[in-house]
Amino acid sequence: MALFRSPRSAFGALRPACVQLTRVQTAENVCRLAARLAAVSGPALQELQEYVLFPLRFALRAPGPQRERLVQSAVQCMASVLAATAVRRPELLRELLAELCACLAPGPAAPSEDVKLAVTEALRTLLHSASGDVSLSLYQPATLPLLGCAVSLLLGLAERERAKQLKVSALKCLQVLVLQCDCQEHRPLGDDEAQQCGDLFASFLPGVSISLSRVVTGDIKQGHKPTVAAIRLFYLIVGLVMADAQLARVPKSKEKLPEKESRVSEILVHRGADWSKSTAEKLSLLLQKMVEFSSVHPHWKVRLELVELVHHLLRNCSHSLESSFTHLLKALVGLVNDESSEVQSRCNEVLQGIAEQRIIAQSRALADVLSENLHSLATALPRLMSSQDDTGKVSTLSLLLGYLKLLGPKINVVLNSTSHLGRLSKALMQVLELDVTDVKVVEDRRWGCEGSLQPGVQNGRCQRKYFRFFTEEKVFQLLQQVCRVLGYYGNLYLLVDHFMGLYGESAMYRKQAAMVLNELIAGAAGVGVDVLQEREASPSMDDLKGSVTSILEEYTDQANWYLITSVDTEEVSHEQHPVQHTGLPARPGGTCSTILLPSPELHATARTMNSNIWQMCIQLEGVGCFAAVLGKEFRLLLLTALYPVLEKAGDKTLLISETALGTLAEMSEACGYGSVQRLINDNSDYLVNGISLGLRQLAQQPHASRVLDTMLRHSDASLLPLVEDIIQDVLSTLDQCYNSQASTFLGVLHSLMTALVQWFGSSCSEEQQQSTECQNRTLSPGPQAVTARDMEQFFLDYIRQKQIAEGDVPDSGDEEADEVPTLAKPEPNNCETEGEAPLPSHAQLAKDVLERCIHLLSDRSLRVRLKVLDVLELCVIVLHPHGNHLLPMAHRVWPALVTRLISDDPLAVLRAFKVLCTLAQKCGDFLRLRFSRDVLPKLTSSLLSQAPASARAGPVYTHTLAFKLQLAVLQGLGSLCEKLDMGECDLNKVADACLIYLSAKQPRKLQEAAQSRDAAARLVLCQPIHCALALLGAWEKVRKQPCSALCW
Repeated sequence: MALFRSPRSAFGALRPACVQLTRVQTAENVCRLAARLAAVSGPALQELQEYVLFPLRFALRAPGPQRERLVQSAVQCMASVLAATAVRRPELLRELLAELCACLAPGPAAPSEDVKLAVTEALRTLLHSASGDVSLSLYQPATLPLLGCAVSLLLGLAERERAKQLKVSALKCLQVLVLQCDCQEHRPLGDDEAQQCGDLFASFLPGVSISLSRVVTGDIKQGHKPTVAAIRLFYLIVGLVMADAQLARVPKSKEKLPEKESRVSEILVHRGADWSKSTAEKLSLLLQKMVEFSSVHPHWKVRLELVELVHHLLRNCSHSLESSFTHLLKALVGLVNDESSEVQSRCNEVLQGIAEQRIIAQSRALADVLSENLHSLATALPRLMSSQDDTGKVSTLSLLLGYLKLLGPKINVVLNSTSHLGRLSKALMQVLELDVTDVKVVEDRRWGCEGSLQPGVQNGRCQRKYFRFFTEEKVFQLLQQVCRVLGYYGNLYLLVDHFMGLYGESAMYRKQAAMVLNELIAGAAGVGVDVLQEREASPSMDDLKGSVTSILEEYTDQANWYLITSVDTEEVSHEQHPVQHTGLPARPGGTCSTILLPSPELHATARTMNSNIWQMCIQLEGVGCFAAVLGKEFRLLLLTALYPVLEKAGDKTLLISETALGTLAEMSEACGYGSVQRLINDNSDYLVNGISLGLRQLAQQPHASRVLDTMLRHSDASLLPLVEDIIQDVLSTLDQCYNSQASTFLGVLHSLMTALVQWFGSSCSEEQQQSTECQNRTLSPGPQAVTARDMEQFFLDYIRQKQIAEGDVPDSGDEEADEVPTLAKPEPNNCETEGEAPLPSHAQLAKDVLERCIHLLSDRSLRVRLKVLDVLELCVIVLHPHGNHLLPMAHRVWPALVTRLISDDPLAVLRAFKVLCTLAQKCGDFLRLRFSRDVLPKLTSSLLSQAPASARAGPVYTHTLAFKLQLAVLQGLGSLCEKLDMGECDLNKVADACLIYLSAKQPRKLQEAAQSRDAAARLVLCQPIHCALALLGAWEKVRKQPCSALCW
């Protein structure tokens, strides 16, 4: 707290200390004076400023070797006085500046770092304490030597000292010395004052810029603070001396100074045109070096200060430093994707400001620089993308994207140049090259027989692509933005025409050109594009529609749409590749257990097919993109696009099918249909007409069945009346050319039957439930009395079952002749209506399909037989509620089904057994006698003969067809016995076959299947006593064996 407020009282308190210090210059006397100064108020000290400073200045100028502790104390005390007062005389300012600089002068006894730090802080305080006019008096030609001395000393400290705090202090002091202080106390310079200072500082610019560049590019161990301070000082002084506004006011000839300042005029610089050009070239070299070092500096504040450097110089020196803009813009654009969010946001703000101020658009020189940079980068892009790591690739593409964004509407100037457009397009073609070596893309198939209806399709699902030169998803996103920015600013017709030329020029460029075309259209519509400034005019809807139409025509051209994407093995005859079928008992390691589908001679390599698959996916994604761009206007193009996309949705290649389904979802959403189902239903008349024509011209249009298949998979029951005639055409065509087209049409029939099961599955279930309830009411015991007729019927059934068990079975022909009519025309009961209602349309279709399946079950192609069995199973499910029609058809299909069960390839046997289980579930005991006579002996003998092989086999055995067949039979036998109500003799056979698989030597899955609910539990439910006896007999055999054989 100040005790001396008046100058008189303050003088009385300070005089003894000042006199003592003048007499004896010691650090203790300086400290005593500093203690007295703390009790003096600011106004009082202002009046005594020079009186107090005199002993301190005298101590600094004392003859003899300087004592560091005294100098440091005196300088610190002087700084405290200057901080509390203001320097009001120019002479005092110059004298104090010279005396403080003398303390930093190099000599035999160099001052310590503490002294240097104290002097630099005192210098900064001195410059801050000078009032406006007094401060400007320092910046006159006459004081140029003094200023030069101070600048040189401070630069030496910043460049050569190792103490980080001292370097930062020297740089901040130098910043104040050149009137670029950040504080709010100093008023901004006027135009004339700034011009005067610029003329003066031009003499220091070479030395200052070189020294500061050395500090910036110095050892990284110095930390980020000296680097940040040096960058800031560099762009402030360069921005002052090289400012466009100042250079424009410089006279052509150098002004003559008075004779007394003639020597000073020799070191003054005239900022004429020649000097400006020469200095700009030299600064360009320094800036390049600084930018390259700072842009990769590990500390984010250094990179942030680099952004400020670019912003300051672009704003103030856009004309004088044209030669440096190559490096400045490269640095600015390269930092857009910096890892630091602060650097990113500031960089985006600067770029946005450049775009809004139209600095590039209004400067032809800047546009030319960007164009040349773009051309150079496009030339080097393939080399950089093949040699850099992912981080480097991201930086390179960020630079390319930034150049395009900065050019903005000026981008058409670049695109109108054949050289620039050709170089850029070829660079994109090489960088976007896909990796087509993955065989899995070709191997992944969509198996129609195993699939099901897909009521919902994901929208906008873009397949992940694998590129040759990069793997990072960020790189692909940047390439997408590059293409979209081109489409946003560029001439759409020019770009589409150019890349369509590349699309047709070579198959090597086709996929890349299609990707670029898709992104160009999206960018032209402004979809998903990030820009710095709006374009001058947006393309009209007619322009977009015209470009989309031309691209669609090229995409859907037969040469580009129907490509080889797989090796079709469906039509290969087994006569050319004979395969031995040993029937049901497949041996491990034998021919049937390792059955391989025949492979024809390859007409295309895997690489070619992979390439074609990706081309189809890219073109399909393009169709979806075009639909999203045009919206409801795309409805006019559905006649061109919908049918081909539906063809690809039915393609067997999984990647193509999934992409086409995603495209259908995008089309339905864009056109306002809401779902793929509604899209198909509302355009079904046009589609049905196309399918009908295609089925009549199979040689020219072999893919019509795929369209029908897709329609059935993604529509509802309302489509059935429209496609009934087509289904009849399919059936009639199948009758005429079943040798060549059976596999194709069976896929359609499978989709049809799958659709019927889903569409009418609820009604089938309801009818089945009603039938079950009627049977339960008829057969369940009730409170009514047992009549003589019931007793008679019970004994007749018992005698019949006993005859069957003893093998007294009547002739098959008579039995079947008697059995079929009886079951086809059952006695009416309470639940059945009189008369037979006509079959519904869907059931009639299922019956017609079943008729064809009966004939095709004996086809020589294994693939066809497998498909027929799948379709047959679905037909049985659809016809189940209509027993009067199902049972006769089951009677007709039985001989061919038995052949598949007992003497076919193991794959067919597996599928046929599955069909048998379904047939038994739907037909009940109608099949009991047939199953007992024709199938059961083969199944049980096969299980018994295969048991030793499976007991000896290793873990690999579980992957063989023989094991899968054993497992399926064990899991299904119990259900079959229950549904068919098998007799005692048959159940004994089944029990004997299952018991051997309870051995611990059998594979665990077979043990579990033998004792699961589907096998043992259901046998127990059918004949509990016989099962118990069989288990007891097995136990007796085991008990009599020695202990070493207890583990079967």
